[in-house]
Amino acid sequence: MSNLGSKTNEEPLGGLSSEARLKIVITNFFLRIRDLLPQKSDYTAMRRNPRRDVIAGVTVGFVALPLALAFGISSGMGAGAGIVTAIVAGVVAAIFGGSNLQVSGPTGAMTVVLIPIFAKFGAAGVLVVALMAGVFLIILAISRAGRAMAYLPLPVVEGFTLGIAVIIALQQVPSALGTPGEGEKVYRIAASAFNSWLSDPQWPAILLALVVAALILIGARYRPGMPVALVCVIVATFLTSTGGIAIKVIGNLPAGLPFPSIPSIPVHEYSSLIFPAIAVAMLAALESLLSATVADAMSEGERHNANRELFGQGLANLAAPLFGGVPATAAIARTAVNVRSGAQSRLAAITQSIFLFIVILIASHWVGMIPMAALAGVLLATTVQMVKVSSLVAILRATRGDAAILITTALATVIFDLVTAVMMGMVVAGIYALNQVSKSANVDRPSVLSPEQSSTQQQLLGEHVVAFRLDGPLFFGAAHKFLLEVTEISEVRVVILRLSRVHSLDATGASVLGDTIKALEHRGVTVILSGIKDAHHNIFKVLGVYQHLAHENHIFATTPEAIEHAHQHVKR
Repeated sequence: MSNLGSKTNEEPLGGLSSEARLKIVITNFFLRIRDLLPQKSDYTAMRRNPRRDVIAGVTVGFVALPLALAFGISSGMGAGAGIVTAIVAGVVAAIFGGSNLQVSGPTGAMTVVLIPIFAKFGAAGVLVVALMAGVFLIILAISRAGRAMAYLPLPVVEGFTLGIAVIIALQQVPSALGTPGEGEKVYRIAASAFNSWLSDPQWPAILLALVVAALILIGARYRPGMPVALVCVIVATFLTSTGGIAIKVIGNLPAGLPFPSIPSIPVHEYSSLIFPAIAVAMLAALESLLSATVADAMSEGERHNANRELFGQGLANLAAPLFGGVPATAAIARTAVNVRSGAQSRLAAITQSIFLFIVILIASHWVGMIPMAALAGVLLATTVQMVKVSSLVAILRATRGDAAILITTALATVIFDLVTAVMMGMVVAGIYALNQVSKSANVDRPSVLSPEQSSTQQQLLGEHVVAFRLDGPLFFGAAHKFLLEVTEISEVRVVILRLSRVHSLDATGASVLGDTIKALEHRGVTVILSGIKDAHHNIFKVLGVYQHLAHENHIFATTPEAIEHAHQHVKR
């Protein structure tokens, strides 16, 4: 199916009538849409081990419930908006998304973006932004923008994962300690909660969190198929509800859920929401695709479809606000719990949404009894499982550049935000890549003489002619290296620049080449060019490189021709 779409996309449109062109464009569009829709093969995995998927979905549901409530409240839309998002977006993204293991819903990173939107435009603005972001995500999916994620370097992905794990761990500090925290950044909130705990240490909450985390890690090592996290949460809830463990009020969930209404917004204000909607869509795309990449890395043999994932997230963001939900994206923490709980198909994420719906309908009183310290323990164990120490060590030991990329991305994720972190990681990766590419550009000085030439000619050319062969790219990162090496030559009458192995060229490289020719000609050294690629002729002409040559005939297609002409110069 995909091959058919690709073949159609490659058909030339030149020479066709406007009607035929329109027909091809429409056909390509519907082929792309068809490729984004669910396939029968996507759901064969749901029949392999439904019991494990259901258990994993219920386990994720226990983790997702308090997070959905908290993210809904922190966004300004209320707890009901958070739980609606987890239910509606969770099931829609699971059905139409491109990953078998992804779990979607409200996230902390998205909440950071939504707070200023809610403050400026209110609840109506948040809902409209969600709808617009959904449209933008679908456009990205149809345009196949998901493949851009393939260009993310491994150190960026690993650094992002490490940073997210640190953020999740820091988010659990107030719940694990049983004390509130203050501040805008997660590390400040964690530090504030820790200082409050030091002034009045309370051990039950922290012991409960640590025991739950330890049991989950032990269970994952020795009994990976058992729902240890689910059992721990149930036991912890029973002990705290019966008075076996006393935890402060901050350690429990609210029992009431005020579901939001859907307000309206004047049409003339829609234009003001375009850029916020684009920001939300970009964050949703980035976080979802990175989460899918992390899920693939944590599982065996799983590979997500990036464009379908964008399509599924777009539909999820169209559906959630219709029920009063907030913008959604894939949740790395819940996805990690899903994978570590043994999920093997989309059934787990669908089960999570069904579980949340049932719990809210019939068990809201019991939900209020779940201790946050126990759920903090579940997430603390998840952060440990998210990070592959062996992979981090391997990257840190690989090269200094890879280590710098990983550390920069991880720190920026914790200190700033997801988008800034990825951008900073890509900038460092780009600088490192340019440095490596510039090192690959060589200027060799081989002999210009063929074996057939006489010894007299060899001696003559060897004394007065030198040839430089440029290998690799000639661009801004390597051009000045070339300038320094070539202009340092002395006591020669002719310089041959062999350019047949220059595979890439930019304006800086061409300009530096022109400056080099000008400097050599000014010293009385004749410069001859050979082997210029057809693709490079235009940039040389536009930047006036040929104008610096002593004669227009000093450009040759092959090196032997250039050598022969140089020989004639030496004779004269």
